[in-house]
Amino acid sequence: MRTDDLIKALDADASSKAMPLQSAWWMAAGAAAVIAAVVFLLTIGPRPDFMAAAYTMRFLSKFVFTIVLAVSAFALVRALSTPGASTGRAMAWMAAAPVLVAVAVVLELFMVPEALWGTRMVGNNMMICMGFIPLIGLGPLAIFLWMLRYGAPTRPVLAGAVAGLLAGGLAATFYAAHCFDDSPLFVATWYTIAIAALALLGALGGRFFVRW
Repeated sequence: MRTDDLIKALDADASSKAMPLQSAWWMAAGAAAVIAAVVFLLTIGPRPDFMAAAYTMRFLSKFVFTIVLAVSAFALVRALSTPGASTGRAMAWMAAAPVLVAVAVVLELFMVPEALWGTRMVGNNMMICMGFIPLIGLGPLAIFLWMLRYGAPTRPVLAGAVAGLLAGGLAATFYAAHCFDDSPLFVATWYTIAIAALALLGALGGRFFVRW
């Protein structure tokens, strides 16, 4: 069978599901958000000064980074789950979150004395961040990998990695409400490592669970 014929067959199979694939993705995203919220609230919950911190730009900027990552990854993983769908624009938007973080880091380096750079980067909750972002994101990642099986991705490893980024962005959004380290240097370092761990798990899931 030619590649084009195979893609058409996969697309027809994905389109014949009981629920349209794109609608199913929205339901999956809602379920993943609920699961992440429950795990977050049952474990660490929001920081005590959440309402006061919500008036500071440094605190709010964390949510900008994580939500942009989640939204861009959601758009890309939906496209990757549909054979033959265009992914170029969605792939380009994946650069948005890293660019925003990079700009914030540069501004931080200009505003904070060099002697404090290391302190801001290490922060006070490094290990909590490294543990709880993956913990909060495991349930959503399982849902997103299941959704990839519901679809028919032609690049399952890449799709799984993006599913991990989506789960990581969602989990980091919740974790940011608890995190006392608001420095972009901290976010760029430890949030990135924690989210990358979920992306790696997602890639492995795509390789062994989604592959057809």
